[in-house]
Amino acid sequence: MEGTQALQNMAIGQAAAVEEAVLPTFAEAVARHQSMVFSIGWHFLRNRALAEELAQDVFVELHRHWHSIRSADHLVFWLRKVSSNRAIDFVRKRRSRPECSLESTNEPSTLEKLNDTLLKSYLERMVASLPDKQRMVVVLRYQEGLEPEEISRLLDMNVSTVKTNLARALELLRVKTAGKLQPSGSDRGQGNI
Repeated sequence: MEGTQALQNMAIGQAAAVEEAVLPTFAEAVARHQSMVFSIGWHFLRNRALAEELAQDVFVELHRHWHSIRSADHLVFWLRKVSSNRAIDFVRKRRSRPECSLESTNEPSTLEKLNDTLLKSYLERMVASLPDKQRMVVVLRYQEGLEPEEISRLLDMNVSTVKTNLARALELLRVKTAGKLQPSGSDRGQGNI
């Protein structure tokens, strides 16, 4: 009886593994992953039209390379990698990355004056001002939730390089936002008796 149960469990496990390994059709893959591809493009390029163009290019490229996709996991890895590389290429080719200097923007100086929309917009502009590689690492880590090891495979970097880029990006963001996101009254009363 125990042997029969073990065989049944093994058969169920093998069937689940085969199900995971089965590739969806191309149309199913597009439907299932279009939001992920668009999200990478949007968070990197900050332009809806360019993000849509990037997604279209990525899926055209996927169609051309569909025969080389080996599994559902490979499909997701491939889409993330190509999306990341294409986003960087878009910036290099079109130089459409929005840039604004901190000196030319009038930002509120306290969190009390910021509502969630303003804070989100401010942080998005700060991330958009990062150098390309650092920005892509931040997008993949914090928007897509990837671990440094996954990012290193996607961008063909050493894990230590990913971590260095991430640390430098976060430090640059700290410097750029220093004093801008201090709660009101935090500088009051210091040094006074």
